[in-house]
Amino acid sequence: MRLPIAAGLATAAVSITLYPLFSGGTWFWTGMGAIIVVTAASALTTRHTVPRWLGPPLELFLLWIYLTVVFAGDEAWALVIPTKDSVVALAELTRAGFTDIPQYAAPVPANPGISLLTAGGIGLIALLVDLLAVRARRAALAGLPLLALFTVPAAVISDPIAWPAFLIGALGFVGLLTADGRERLSHWGRAVLVRRSRSTGAKVQTDAAPLSLTGKRIGFAAIALAIGLPAALPTLQPNPLFGFGVGSGTGGGGNTITIPNPIASLRGQLTQPENATVLTYSNSDNIPRYLRMYSLDTFDGEQWTMSQPKGRPENRVSQGPLPSPPGLYPTVPLKVVTTRITVSDDVERLSFLPLPYPATRVRVEGDWRADESTLMVFSTHDTAGGVAYDVASEEPQPTPDGLKELTEAPSPEVSGRYLQLPPDLPRQIAVASARLVDDSDTPYQKAVKLQSWFTSGGGFAYSLRTQGNGTEALLDFLRNRTGYCEQFAAAMAVMARTLGIPARVGIGYTGGSFIDGAWQVRTHDLHAWPELYFQGAGWLRFEPTPSGGLGQATARVPDYSRPPVSSAAPGDGATASPTSNPDSTDLADGLAGRNRNPRDPDTGLPTGPIIVDQSLSVPAKIGIGFVVLLVVVLIPAAWRAATRYRRRRAWAFQEAAAESLVQQARAFDDRPERMERLGHAVHATWRELIDTLHDLGLGHEASETPRALARRLTEKYELDAEGAASVTRIASAEERLRYAPTPGPAGSLAADMRRVRRALRATVSRGRRLRATLLPSSTLLRVRRAGEKVLDGFDRLETLRLWPRRDRPEPPAGQVAGEHVFTGSPR
Repeated sequence: MRLPIAAGLATAAVSITLYPLFSGGTWFWTGMGAIIVVTAASALTTRHTVPRWLGPPLELFLLWIYLTVVFAGDEAWALVIPTKDSVVALAELTRAGFTDIPQYAAPVPANPGISLLTAGGIGLIALLVDLLAVRARRAALAGLPLLALFTVPAAVISDPIAWPAFLIGALGFVGLLTADGRERLSHWGRAVLVRRSRSTGAKVQTDAAPLSLTGKRIGFAAIALAIGLPAALPTLQPNPLFGFGVGSGTGGGGNTITIPNPIASLRGQLTQPENATVLTYSNSDNIPRYLRMYSLDTFDGEQWTMSQPKGRPENRVSQGPLPSPPGLYPTVPLKVVTTRITVSDDVERLSFLPLPYPATRVRVEGDWRADESTLMVFSTHDTAGGVAYDVASEEPQPTPDGLKELTEAPSPEVSGRYLQLPPDLPRQIAVASARLVDDSDTPYQKAVKLQSWFTSGGGFAYSLRTQGNGTEALLDFLRNRTGYCEQFAAAMAVMARTLGIPARVGIGYTGGSFIDGAWQVRTHDLHAWPELYFQGAGWLRFEPTPSGGLGQATARVPDYSRPPVSSAAPGDGATASPTSNPDSTDLADGLAGRNRNPRDPDTGLPTGPIIVDQSLSVPAKIGIGFVVLLVVVLIPAAWRAATRYRRRRAWAFQEAAAESLVQQARAFDDRPERMERLGHAVHATWRELIDTLHDLGLGHEASETPRALARRLTEKYELDAEGAASVTRIASAEERLRYAPTPGPAGSLAADMRRVRRALRATVSRGRRLRATLLPSSTLLRVRRAGEKVLDGFDRLETLRLWPRRDRPEPPAGQVAGEHVFTGSPR
């Protein structure tokens, strides 16, 4: 019965790693119920009187009964027996769960559909683990379904899994391997010890403890290395699976930061039933403004991603103004605006500041840095939750007439980065884009016509059910003309690039709503929009997403992007009804029969790191690394020096008390506490002698008595008269302390120890003395003993029993108590 229980506990331990995916604890308790049902069925069917093949079908049947009781009990007969209605109810909940999951970002609400999928999935994993570990007796292979369960949160979210959850899951798997090993040993003949019992005579016990202890120590050592080693190594992989090492997480040190998935957050927060307040702000002109966090510049055909911004020390926002906006000429008029932003305390793991673009100064506490090319402000140490900060910005105020005059080609740096498109981009997208703007002369006019086509002339509708911004999703969006800000922003940015206009996608918040004298931004205000580049005006925001009641409620079209009345009229060929658009046929051609992949590979945006350039020269980095390495190497020597210092304090008391035999004797008679302190001094001297022997490699056995040790050192290493007398006095004092009522007079133990240490060091080589100083073996041995005590503590847990062990039958007649019995074949 031990093995089924261990399999259930292992599944329960690994399922704890799912905690970042759900809000609340409903998912956990329903999952635990499924594991208990499977484990109980397995334990019942592993008895010798039950056929082994009956286990998996019975476990699956009872799991179905459990899910019926929990999720469809009202439709079942007597709340337990499944009926046709209960089966239909479970099917409907399953369908609702699959529908709800893509609409939420983690942590998802534990509604009935999602809870049913979670409990059923955990129950099936428990069944697979039981099938492999208990039925097939392949406990190691049972780690595969456990690994599949473990990788779910690692694949869905970019945040690292907390090390306690990893530790619990790893211990569960090690426990399963240990139980399997003990079960195998109990089925094979080997040397067993027959011990005399008080009540029943002889008792036979299988001694599996040594092998069990060795296996557990290997397992615990592997877990400790998996957790501790990444924290001690340099950051070789920028985004490790767990948040144990340098460079993962969103704060607390390190030179990298892992950003969340903005598109997943966008899709999830827009569909959240609760529209919570994210931040509030007020500004000098009381006009709402978009607050950008992320700038996405790369489209590879599957997703929009972010290049790795760099934050240099000189770009700390606390050291002065932010870098100048790229591409902005002095001829463009500017408007100075000051904004006070306060982020809610409930916002977690946000390492990018929501800011109006372009910000020139940011006053905020902490180490926040600006990327030169995008002006995103982020931190590797601090988060924005609960932070209040002031922003000064100089907003360009371009006019439509002025933008029409901007015909200068962008710089090669901008073109090379913001005009790239995947080579397999469908040709009809570029053809349709060109036909939309075939009568436009300037990049600005082309951009306005694109925006106008999305917002009014193209027949697009706003819907949160559409997902994805990859090539397939883009084609579906342009064909079906239904989506939300993710698709609108991505489509306009791609089409602008096909027209030779540098474009990127911004992620942030719209201006929000004015309530009680301040602008309040809520979760449903999370938004995506395209930013287009014009040499002379820099990056300008456009708004292709429908606004108001039929779209993104707080979205606003910039004044400079509003087309003249003539170009926006319904009669205009470029922005007429969808049926009259010249691209309609082109987009339809070649798309018939091309269904969208329901498992769209687009997961949104980057989970890669943002690297912070610390601007340290190579020699400086080598020097810092050498210092850190030196400190680590000297830790054992420092520990040994601290131990010797504590012992010297005990010797100082002993020397003060040993000024005269009379004073010492009076101390023994009248001051028992002083006698105890003298005993500590003697023990400290003895332990110092033993540590010195270990450090110098001279050896010491625990069974060696003080007198035998003194004799061995004197004879083997030919100590001089003073050294021999000193080691004899130390050994005699320790021997009297162990076996006599009082330690008696011992002379100056400190002086004796110095003479013995000097004499012993003279017997070894110089290299050995150097090693004893820098890498003392006694310190490393002490660490090893501490680890053994921890492992012994785990071993003692196995002896705990909730009920007494049943007495075993008496041995066969003629068997002598205490003899060893050997058997040689499996039962």
